Amino acid sequence: MSYTLKTAALVGAVAASFAASAVQAQDQEKCFGVAMAGENDCAAGPGTTCAGTSKVDYQGNAWSLVDAGTCTEIELPAMADGSARMGSLEALDRDLPMEG
Repeated sequence: MSYTLKTAALVGAVAASFAASAVQAQDQEKCFGVAMAGENDCAAGPGTTCAGTSKVDYQGNAWSLVDAGTCTEIELPAMADGSARMGSLEALDRDLPMEG
């Protein structure tokens, strides 16, 4: 295989990788209140840096990327008082870590 052909193949593979990443990002949305402690993708309230910083399960101000259109349909365990716990497209005031 010639050098030019190898270079073209490499450039094509890199371009395809970027295109696949862009498509995947477009098919996902931020969903607050669905991540387990330490497993959020980003944003976990004031004073946190980003991914993996949530302190409690289903922390309302921490988000994870989910498939677009599925956030509010994710099945989560009920809250301690028995009320339904659902994901949200906006930060929630529930299941926040206790300040200490």
